[in-house]
Amino acid sequence: MKAIAPRERPDQALEVLLERLHPQATRLLARHRIPHEDAEDLLQETLFALVFKWQALRNPEAWFLSTLRSRCETFWRKQRASRLEAVDAPALVALAGSEAPAQERAELRHDLNAAIARLPGRYRTLLRLRYGLGWRSAEVAEKLGYESEGLRRLTTECLVSLSHELERSGLRQKAR
Repeated sequence: MKAIAPRERPDQALEVLLERLHPQATRLLARHRIPHEDAEDLLQETLFALVFKWQALRNPEAWFLSTLRSRCETFWRKQRASRLEAVDAPALVALAGSEAPAQERAELRHDLNAAIARLPGRYRTLLRLRYGLGWRSAEVAEKLGYESEGLRRLTTECLVSLSHELERSGLRQKAR
């Protein structure tokens, strides 16, 4: 297997590189469960960056695979963050109370409480203390016996689980 010289022109060596890396890139995208339409975008972005940096690279194959892996991880980080934003804005504001009519507020609170009730006990406790009663993170961490970093991780897990419950019950669409 002939290595690709990094100083070659990208248009001459890119085809050889893509042919060689196709199976590895396909496995990498499959391992990260990237949807097909998003996989194409990630590949195009990575290839564009490869062409742009071609002259500075000593090992284009390793750089390409490492960059593609990083972009896959970033893709899922952004996906999780967008789910949390969806929970934070409409659903948690409803839990704290809003200016909606009393009956609508009561129905929303009932649906949200039902979704929270389906969560594990420590998630329910954290949600009620942090968002229902308005406790500060430090107070919640002390009450539940967590370090602040552990509480941050637990809060993220909790909000992701709540987001899934809201999606299953259809409440997320109602809250928008």
